[in-house]
Amino acid sequence: MRVVIQRVSHASVTIDGRCKSAIQEGFMILVGIEEADTQEDANWLCKKVLGLRVFDDENGVMNRSILDIQGEILVISQFTLMASTKKGNRPSYIRAARHETAIPLYEYFCEELSKGLGKPVGTGEFGADMKVELLNNGPVTICMDTKNKE
Repeated sequence: MRVVIQRVSHASVTIDGRCKSAIQEGFMILVGIEEADTQEDANWLCKKVLGLRVFDDENGVMNRSILDIQGEILVISQFTLMASTKKGNRPSYIRAARHETAIPLYEYFCEELSKGLGKPVGTGEFGADMKVELLNNGPVTICMDTKNKE
């Protein structure tokens, strides 16, 4: 699994002109899933995301987690994160998981984040044409890949 985590002041996702989810201060997370990914990968990412200390403390130092600030999370499925650009100029998405693998793992990831956060996590809609808006705060953007755990 691969994620791009952005610290945001606010974020939202719109589908067919309707706002599906919106959050205030917290994380907007893009998540890409490949066939080999498992619930173990999702669990590892959840722990890392919830413990990531990138919010300012009283001294202006990035020392607080999403839990410390009682922030919110918006998770968007993003198969293009699995793109391979080794050959030519057209990305290949062959590494991206098929729907029957990706959807349950995406939903599991969101459920586990919600449990850890103690409140619902906002989501997009798997496979939909989504319009995502956000105000990146910092900017702070962190990339993580479960293939690089060690």
